[in-house]
Amino acid sequence: MVQQIIQQLSIDKQQVAEEKDLQNTDTKVETEVPLDDTELKDLTEIKMQDYFAVPDPANKEVYLGLKESTPARVGIWRAGPRYRTETLLRFRADHAVAMDAVFTYVSEKFLEEMGLFSVSTLCRDKDEYVTRPDLGRKFSEEAIATIKERCVKNPQVQIYVSDGLSSTAIEANVKDILPSIMQGLENYGLKAGTPFFVKHGRVPAMDVVSEALDAQVTIVLIGERPGLATGESMSCYMAYRAKVGMPESRRTVISNIHKGGTSATEAGAHIAHIIKEMIEQKASGLDLKL
Repeated sequence: MVQQIIQQLSIDKQQVAEEKDLQNTDTKVETEVPLDDTELKDLTEIKMQDYFAVPDPANKEVYLGLKESTPARVGIWRAGPRYRTETLLRFRADHAVAMDAVFTYVSEKFLEEMGLFSVSTLCRDKDEYVTRPDLGRKFSEEAIATIKERCVKNPQVQIYVSDGLSSTAIEANVKDILPSIMQGLENYGLKAGTPFFVKHGRVPAMDVVSEALDAQVTIVLIGERPGLATGESMSCYMAYRAKVGMPESRRTVISNIHKGGTSATEAGAHIAHIIKEMIEQKASGLDLKL
């Protein structure tokens, strides 16, 4: 009996040793194989208008014409009742782009390049910004003091930039739209105040800025809520003599500013024209006649 037990222990030890050797070999092989993702294609680089996956369509030309008119997901196919793998991966990739647009921050380097000083609303982080819209409309006393100290008082036009719901949109458009607006205002003989940046900002924060600086026209360039078509879309909200608590009908807005919608440069020229009309008519929103 003792001899059998000793023999069995020897066999068990040998098996354990062999399993360890096998594990070490597997680990060694895994660590020696480099992870190469250079050949993985970026699905988001393909425009949805160019993504067509319907096999043997009856009238492909008409289908492609329809796709040119919308970034919606038409012209895809299925595997049984399910989406095909590439279609599902594209959906998840576009969703990831939208999430990044909301939860990433405009880089400090970008703000330095644009010469924009920064203040924040009462929101402490992105999570609070998403869940507490009311805090994105308010500033601390210190932030208001900074704005008053660093900005020109009583400007004809006060422009500021805010991340809103898409920091991606700010970095994609502001470099082109801000100079375009400034040039347009100069051509109309209008003077702009000191541009700056508001972190965690909602649209009505512009009313606080307007009252703090006593601006004739206040405009905010702000990131739009991203969808699955693009994460780079920006809006411009404008108001004449904006006041805290005023109705939303007093705002004028230009939206869908991105390379697939209204280009930033074109939007900037149009915004400058609208600002001129606001000052001449002393009105904005529904009261403005364009």
